[in-house]
Amino acid sequence: MPLPNRVSPDGSLFADPARGQFYGNRGGRFHDPRSHAVPTRLYANRQWLCCVLSFKGRSRKVWGRGYTELFFCDEVTALAAGHRPCMECRRADALRYRAALVSGLGLSETPLFPEIDRRLDAERRIGREKRLHRLAAEALPDGAMVANDAGFLALRGDAGLLWSPSGYIARRPRPTGAVAVLTPPATLSALMNGYQPIWHPSVTEFS
Repeated sequence: MPLPNRVSPDGSLFADPARGQFYGNRGGRFHDPRSHAVPTRLYANRQWLCCVLSFKGRSRKVWGRGYTELFFCDEVTALAAGHRPCMECRRADALRYRAALVSGLGLSETPLFPEIDRRLDAERRIGREKRLHRLAAEALPDGAMVANDAGFLALRGDAGLLWSPSGYIARRPRPTGAVAVLTPPATLSALMNGYQPIWHPSVTEFS
């Protein structure tokens, strides 16, 4: 039975046998190592990371007594949920993400990552609920994720790609007008200014 440690674009957790491309955490343990039930509180602190699946040969017992291990379909999913690249296992990506964010936000100084985490935390949730941002679809970059009646759509070129735990499964017309955006505005700024997220290989079917 799969653990409920897969992350959807809205940040919620669910169980699915699909293997994610990325691994991550939310700053510590928030699951019950005995019951493995979906937690009520879905984070330990503001540090929400997106990591590689394998790093320096480390091995962990998933959802044991350590921090709560999470898995993402791809980086686009992780960014939509409010995570950012990890500075330990993805240092080069984390620095590129921060540089693009600084450029996009027009910041005069480069913030430390805890400051970025505080900004993302304010943008990704209201209490325990996902914060949605009502924005014009025409102004959104590729890699932004929106929610509509069809489900979760990742924007890419002239399309909205329908998300599933195992990859993208259908091509829809790119939305127009005001849409409900899952990806936090700070990350949108990074995407608009050169940060290139890693997509699930299934996107090639719709290119």
